[in-house]
Amino acid sequence: MAGTIVADQLEAASTSTLVIKNGVANTPPTIQDSAGTQIGTFCRAWVNFNGTGTVAIRASFNVSSITDNGTGDYTVNFTTAMADANYSVAGAGRLGDSATSGAMRVVSINSVGNLSSAMTVSSIRIATQYANAVGGAEDIQVVCVSVFR
Repeated sequence: MAGTIVADQLEAASTSTLVIKNGVANTPPTIQDSAGTQIGTFCRAWVNFNGTGTVAIRASFNVSSITDNGTGDYTVNFTTAMADANYSVAGAGRLGDSATSGAMRVVSINSVGNLSSAMTVSSIRIATQYANAVGGAEDIQVVCVSVFR
């Protein structure tokens, strides 16, 4: 069944889940303005994980696992592959819970190798480091990564 629903508000009953589908495998529903121009899509994958000691996922969507490649070097593996590697990645991180360890950390696409090996349809390789000119790679306790396409 194909068609368009126009509504000011959609909500599920208190005991059910609102499901929005577009019918095309591996492609999220799009958000369009009143003229039909695409203005966004939903987040394709996200994860919040502990990057110290034994790496552990706290919560996630469309992330099957995290690979610890070494100090401050992780691979986020997707449960369902992206359509291509032309996605956008946003990240944030924090070293610990105390005021002295909470200084800003940088989460970025890992510069080891080339971009085509860091961003694939099945994973994204990221790096974490202290946010200053001399800071090098380091494991941090809170690593958050979101993927949009």
